[in-house]
Amino acid sequence: MAGIWEFVRLEVHDGVGLVRLDRPPANAIDHQMGLELQEVFRDAASRDDVGAVVIWGGPKIFAAGADIKAMVGFGPEEVRPVVAALGDALDMLEAMPKISIAAINGYALGGGFELALAADLRYLADDGKVGQPEIGIGVIPGAGGTQRLTYMVGPGRARDLVYTGRQVAADEASDLGLVERVLPPDELLNAATVDAGAFARGPREALAAAKMAIRAALLTPGPEGLAREVALFRDLFGTPDQREGMRAFLDKREPRFGGTTS
Repeated sequence: MAGIWEFVRLEVHDGVGLVRLDRPPANAIDHQMGLELQEVFRDAASRDDVGAVVIWGGPKIFAAGADIKAMVGFGPEEVRPVVAALGDALDMLEAMPKISIAAINGYALGGGFELALAADLRYLADDGKVGQPEIGIGVIPGAGGTQRLTYMVGPGRARDLVYTGRQVAADEASDLGLVERVLPPDELLNAATVDAGAFARGPREALAAAKMAIRAALLTPGPEGLAREVALFRDLFGTPDQREGMRAFLDKREPRFGGTTS
């Protein structure tokens, strides 16, 4: 099954929703693409046949950033809806109760890297590069890049990346913790899809709870985050996957999870 918009596609196979960016030549993100990403993420989040999501820009480039040609003459009020469209889409992706993987071939820069940062996991081709180069055109990241970078790699490294705008190659990106896996370009999408398929077949309610608990650690650290974890843990008891998982453990067999959320 597939949902088709002008610049974004959603293709669903075996529980994995592949969100394909398709705005040649560089998947530059404009207002329309930001709105389409919102629609796609809303659709993927609501569908029972989607258990996990992979975001991919194609074999040559993930996304090169914002559409600078469209924005060059903008003032503050004109740029507001453009950055809000992408920012809202990335907030939806980050909050989606399903695991997401950004599969990055080529470059993920500017808004493209902000999109990848909002995913749960990032897989990068070994010849790929990531970065926030906005400073070089006189602006800064505006769709969550400074915030997600800071809680991902710490303020010092975030400052380095944002102040210099430099592009980071795969090995350094892995060392910095910007990406979770580095793979040959021709293996990248398959690896992301296989891993997403494992999440889709897993205990979806527990995975969603784990995602919410980790997010709480970032957004409301300390007692509030700890209380959120306890509540999420408690509420998993009595779910079919909790029953099956624990029975399978006691029976010394592999669990057969339902693969759906209540």
